[in-house]
Amino acid sequence: MTDRIPAVICGGSGYVAGELLRLLAYHPVFEVDAVYSGSHAGEPVEAAFRHLGGVYSGLSFSAREDLGASFVEGGPVAVFSAAPHGESASQIDSMLDLVEAAGAEARLVDLSADFRYRDVAVYEKLYGPHGAPDRVGQFHCSLPEHGPQRLRRHVAHPGCFTTSVLLPTIALTKLGLIEPTVRVSSITGSSGSGKSPKPGTHHPVRDANVWAYNPLRHRHEPEMGRLTYEATGTEVDVRFVPHSGPYVRGIHTTLHADLAAPTTSEAAAAALSEFYSDAPFVTVLANPPRLKDVVGTNHCHMFVAVSGRALVVLSVIDNMVKGAAGGAIQWMNRLFGLEDATGLVIPGVG
Repeated sequence: MTDRIPAVICGGSGYVAGELLRLLAYHPVFEVDAVYSGSHAGEPVEAAFRHLGGVYSGLSFSAREDLGASFVEGGPVAVFSAAPHGESASQIDSMLDLVEAAGAEARLVDLSADFRYRDVAVYEKLYGPHGAPDRVGQFHCSLPEHGPQRLRRHVAHPGCFTTSVLLPTIALTKLGLIEPTVRVSSITGSSGSGKSPKPGTHHPVRDANVWAYNPLRHRHEPEMGRLTYEATGTEVDVRFVPHSGPYVRGIHTTLHADLAAPTTSEAAAAALSEFYSDAPFVTVLANPPRLKDVVGTNHCHMFVAVSGRALVVLSVIDNMVKGAAGGAIQWMNRLFGLEDATGLVIPGVG
């Protein structure tokens, strides 16, 4: 496929939307056609994202009621929803009504939690009332590394914490290397809390500071266990403790598990590396990974250590890219028959 495909971003004024715009700026196939925002309609996109100055000159945020203009009968459209949890579902429901009425060839990737759960009751226990329960069956949820190569449904991309945890957990489980209990600690940057200021993201509070929150009760924990089961057929008990870190971008995850059978660090690392040999964005390193090596990229770097019956995996990603916008574009590439890495082979900030 070489023709340009229009891309539409909804919920377009937050951090994730900004990352989508940055990454799509030089994508060889997807071309940003419209950015929809209920709060910024009519304003220049570059006014909200000054780091994109000169890239989207002349493009302004569109009002949600104008969304139908993006869908042409028979025409392909790549739709990214970056609206918040609890708001995305109802917006997507209205949007898909327009898509169906127009007969457009639209593929949609949602970055909220609204379509990650097949069981609406589980979702509502964690997030509140669902805005489009009848649409849940139209969405597939997994990481691209664990999903089907050919998919003709819309996609709900897993959360950023979940991404950093699933990449090692699913591989280790499918390889039969570990017992079905994993203990996870993850440290995330402040951008994971979104653009609206909150006490936990206020810089004087967060700078030179680290703290845990919602230990063993974080709402991503059920998502981790369910997606691991769906990918492996094995019930895995994920015990998750998230931490707020004193930086903006990135997640550093430390996973502990007991070995199912004796092995060495080298053998476990080789098995993990072979498992992801066809995954362009997953690399197993010989030394512990560092956040700055992946910030700005769609990569996950991992490291494995074994001592006695204990296995530890370190996993680092950029929460805004691999954990959100980059993972969404990776899925969209696949939905339109492109290679996963199309438009995503970019250097890190360093």
